[in-house]
Amino acid sequence: MAGVDTTQEWARYWQYAELPDLDLLRARYVRHTFPRHSHEGYVFGTITSGVEDVGLPDGTVHAGPGTVVMINPEVPHTARAGVPEGWVYATLYPSAQVINDIAADLTNLRGTVGFAETGVRDPHAARLITEVHRAAEEGNALAADSVLRVLVARLLDRHGSVLPARIPHFAGARDAVRARTALMERMERPPTLEALAAELGTSPFALLRAFKKQYGMPPHTFLTDARVRRARHMLDAGTAPAEAAAAVGFTDQPHLNRHFTRIVGVPPGAYQRERARTYKTGGDSAP
Repeated sequence: MAGVDTTQEWARYWQYAELPDLDLLRARYVRHTFPRHSHEGYVFGTITSGVEDVGLPDGTVHAGPGTVVMINPEVPHTARAGVPEGWVYATLYPSAQVINDIAADLTNLRGTVGFAETGVRDPHAARLITEVHRAAEEGNALAADSVLRVLVARLLDRHGSVLPARIPHFAGARDAVRARTALMERMERPPTLEALAAELGTSPFALLRAFKKQYGMPPHTFLTDARVRRARHMLDAGTAPAEAAAAVGFTDQPHLNRHFTRIVGVPPGAYQRERARTYKTGGDSAP
């Protein structure tokens, strides 16, 4: 349509104070691409316009309107536009505790629950996701909490299962776990792949293969994701972006800005401002 800007992007990533274990994102992306990353909790998203291509270890989900995307904790994935005009979506990021508490209350599933399918056609569940957003933006805590539980109950009933314990048995798995521990402990000044492999008594390529098999991404990608994740927690606690950047090992704030924006979908300053506004207003202000 003439006069319509088909390249404009916008995003709001925020938290509703009445539901502190739930993050919310509404956005339109056209050129933006999410690199391989993972989340501590769950992802429930629905596309309201356009198409999102979600890259997963077992293939790509082409998600359009009416599709619900469900991603379990710590599953590496990417995202990008599936059509030239990009995609508009609403996403919920509930903590693992929220989902497992609901599962314990409503189902016979015990342990860490998960979802067997990533992309499902479910217009009703898609509407529930947008209704959670609407209720939170209107400051209606009762509705937001209620609809979230109805949504999760529906998804658990149709697609829920117990996630198997991740016990690595392949050659090099122990080295991969030890390498992850080393990277988390020495995030600010990590070793080179060669130095890390030497510490563990293996070769760089063997460690690279084992780490990618265990965590779905190579060590350097994992480290960037882990740095952004830790920076998010620091921003939540009120740490200034420049201080957070230095603490997690980025060379400077622009370095943090670039990776944070790519992985989270908004710049760290905007992320922190929304957090501050949420707690100041009680979550009752819409974008």
